[in-house]
Amino acid sequence: MTPTSSEAADMRTTHSDASASRAGYTQIRFVLDQGVGVITLDRPERLNSFTAVMHAELARALDELEAHAGLRGVVITGAGRGFCAGQDLGERKPPEDGSRRDLSEILAKSYRPLIMRLRALPVPVVCVMNGVAAGAGASLVLACDVVFAVESARFIQAFSKIGLLPDAGGTWFLPRLVGSARAMGAALFGEAVSARQAEAWGLIWRVVPDEALADTLAEVTATLAAGPTRAYGATKAALHASSGHTLAEQFDLECRLQRELGYTDDYLEGMQAFAQKRVPAFKGR
Repeated sequence: MTPTSSEAADMRTTHSDASASRAGYTQIRFVLDQGVGVITLDRPERLNSFTAVMHAELARALDELEAHAGLRGVVITGAGRGFCAGQDLGERKPPEDGSRRDLSEILAKSYRPLIMRLRALPVPVVCVMNGVAAGAGASLVLACDVVFAVESARFIQAFSKIGLLPDAGGTWFLPRLVGSARAMGAALFGEAVSARQAEAWGLIWRVVPDEALADTLAEVTATLAAGPTRAYGATKAALHASSGHTLAEQFDLECRLQRELGYTDDYLEGMQAFAQKRVPAFKGR
């Protein structure tokens, strides 16, 4: 990442001084600073597990992000010692009369919109994983474009422990990221996967020391705020589309996107900065 240590320190100061969480949120903290949306899942006493309230607040934060014309990126992290333990099972207890509940309803109404909207954002969505991610929490991590994880973080596909299959997109993301054999083993047996193992498998981008969590969050935010946003978005779109394209179709997409980027202010700035041997000052345009 490009920011220096002093720039990262400046970013931490900016967040602490000027970026109090937007009003009306109780189970997440949401900051929009220098065009970067920072979402912190904030139920640390329950390992940031999902509730109906949290889903509603995430949807509202996404409304704000989608409406923000100057959006440069999104960062998602968690409060406390866990990233997200998945669905709060206290909200999903079977009825006392022994009747069954349609579990597809919460997937269709809450998880599908959340995951699909994150994937559709025209900017990078970066997860800074501060601890364990289990169940739907692991799926949320995998939906992000880039994942940093602290050394102590773990992934657990915990669904089989309660007689279910991975959901919230988990069965789509896992085999594409790690291959069918590892995906099947992780899903069937529900064994914890360490951050280092996840990095070796290609499940995440990078492991950082636990004590570097705050620095990593600041550096990622600073990088997104100063980056070529249109190029980031085009790169995200092209890579996401590639698995469903032939090589010829991917060339066509690259031609279209590169043509568009060639007319952006950031491309002009990047070329001028290269010629002048200086750091480019991208504006996200």
